[in-house]
Amino acid sequence: MDASAKILNTEKPSPTEDWTIVMPRRGKKTRSFNKILIAEQQREEKLWTPIDLETDPERESKLMQKMQICIQKLENSEFFRSFLHQMQYPDMLAKFLKVLGQETKMLMVIYGIGSIESFEPPRLQLSLAILMKRKFDWIGEIEVFDPIISLMESKVLTSLGCSVLSINEQGRRQALKPTLFFMPHCEAELYNNLLQVNWGVDKLNRIVLFGNSFEAYEHHMSMFKNSVFVNSRKHILAVRRFTKEFIVDTFSDDSFRAFHGSSWHFFGLDSETDLQTLDVKHFIIA
Repeated sequence: MDASAKILNTEKPSPTEDWTIVMPRRGKKTRSFNKILIAEQQREEKLWTPIDLETDPERESKLMQKMQICIQKLENSEFFRSFLHQMQYPDMLAKFLKVLGQETKMLMVIYGIGSIESFEPPRLQLSLAILMKRKFDWIGEIEVFDPIISLMESKVLTSLGCSVLSINEQGRRQALKPTLFFMPHCEAELYNNLLQVNWGVDKLNRIVLFGNSFEAYEHHMSMFKNSVFVNSRKHILAVRRFTKEFIVDTFSDDSFRAFHGSSWHFFGLDSETDLQTLDVKHFIIA
């Protein structure tokens, strides 16, 4: 997407009623190779609505209580204290501020959160995102998408201050402004799609990515030279040389299940770096 994606309106759904959509503003014209990429992604993007068209107020209330308990539990945890301390390291804080540039807010986009009703790790992951927004005034709006989110979960997410997207972007959101992509434990293809659509110095430098360790992907490639494995991670592997990664420490069983193997990634590319001449095919095994 060129800008903020369409937002799902969770009010008064019915089988005969259309979803209200907030249309994105289009950015400036791009070079021809970007136009082709955008056209391809638009064909792949699909308007999404929850399968269920009704919600149970009692279940909704119980889930909200679960989320409030989870947020409080995480806020008082050793993991969260360590996490906040890491984010405020001078080296790491400087990188956040560099991505922000002249902007005052950084949009947060959450992909692949999973079912917050069914599982504890997604609740912990969402709680972390919400707590980050509360603690840091430079974190702006939170947009969320996962194709398995139910209408009831969408309502709870909205009540917690998040916007649920109505487009399955497949991870292909162009970073036209500073954006924090919050993607713990997503599939490698989503990271690869995100990098592919932002394969340029300006866009990559507007991204902060919280998700699976790229260093670990590179290590696995050296051990298992499987064509499917490498082909689905070719942009991850290609960008590694420009990536500063901060590994996130986990402590308790809860934080381990929700955040193990996660890292912060910053892409500090020089303005003269020509990514278009970087042979991504070099990372593909036939």
